[in-house]
Amino acid sequence: MMRSESATTVTPEKSRRVAPLGLYLHVPFCATTCDFCAFYQKTPEKGDFRRYVDGVRRELELATWDRPVTTVFWGGGTPGLLPPEFIQELGGLLREKTGCTPEEWSVELTPEAVRDGRLEALRRIGVNRISLGVQSFQPRLLEVIGRKSSRKAILAAYAKLREHGFDNVNLDLMFAFPGQTPEEWESDLREAAALAPEHLSTYCLTFEEDTALWVKLSRGEVALDEEKEAVYFEIAESVLEEAGLYKYETSNYARPGRECRHNLNTWRMFEWDGIGPAAASQRGGWRYANPAALDEWLEDLENGRRGTADRVRITPDMLAADSLVFGLRLRNGVDLAGLEERFPGTLNPALRAFLDRLQTEGLAAMTGSSVLSLSPRGRLLADRIGAGILELRESGTTPPAP
Repeated sequence: MMRSESATTVTPEKSRRVAPLGLYLHVPFCATTCDFCAFYQKTPEKGDFRRYVDGVRRELELATWDRPVTTVFWGGGTPGLLPPEFIQELGGLLREKTGCTPEEWSVELTPEAVRDGRLEALRRIGVNRISLGVQSFQPRLLEVIGRKSSRKAILAAYAKLREHGFDNVNLDLMFAFPGQTPEEWESDLREAAALAPEHLSTYCLTFEEDTALWVKLSRGEVALDEEKEAVYFEIAESVLEEAGLYKYETSNYARPGRECRHNLNTWRMFEWDGIGPAAASQRGGWRYANPAALDEWLEDLENGRRGTADRVRITPDMLAADSLVFGLRLRNGVDLAGLEERFPGTLNPALRAFLDRLQTEGLAAMTGSSVLSLSPRGRLLADRIGAGILELRESGTTPPAP
């Protein structure tokens, strides 16, 4: 939240003395829609790239920050669908606004989007982390989710990233595909680990409403197999930790020092600003989003408005509960004393009773005097535990056991 009319060079020493601030840029363009995707996206039409970049320029002019941007994440959509000249222009706008190169700057790419010109543009603007959407190396499983990719394309894209000097690469994998076997999942994990990425994310395939996959489920064309999900989690932990990638969050593995800083800051409920259609923000005591439509977003900007959708005032109780929900997904857990200091009075008797019960039932354990972490069994139930915390925040009564 640096002042928009001036830019300041940021030293690492200075950035460590203030709370981190993330910047998320949503690039809404996709050539095709994956069956599982529920994010706002559109197939670009003539002139859309120019309109989008001009909109980002205007939104950055409207944004005001009171401290340096420390991490940047470009997601989508498919940021890699942008031509190199627009990538470079967007990067220039961002660097001009922030006055510095972010300490971590991540960009999502699909294998098909990895091209020399785009990678050269990303390197020129200062991007230092790539997240490659692999999902699976197996054609049959890629077909299930509507991905137009192949094992050959994935391996070629990864090699090209390394050729262009990217030394911090994440691979996204999915599990619990309809019809997937544990053996297929283990094969995907081992093939990904053999590439020696610095980071690996393992996401359970979800059936979001208004997606093609949801339609297939409702028609009986595919089926859920929730009983296998715990098995997939355990396979991932065994294979990846053996390969030197430690599990620092329920779905995320990294080599030491290569954890995603942008996501860690978000999970710890620090502030971030969202730029672009559908981008969400958490800043200045509010959560809000931009309209999930290119034309509506641009119309708002023409009228000097941003963040007009889903505006919610954030209370300390909300931040404390969310810090617990996401913090307990982290291997290092949550420092309850630090949480109480940050949000005084939010660890009420009902919430403390719920956390005590997690320990009694072997789902969590205390390290030292105040750091609460989930046990291996608790991590398998992290979503249910998080839902219980949110239910408690809403109702004020202790929910049933996970």
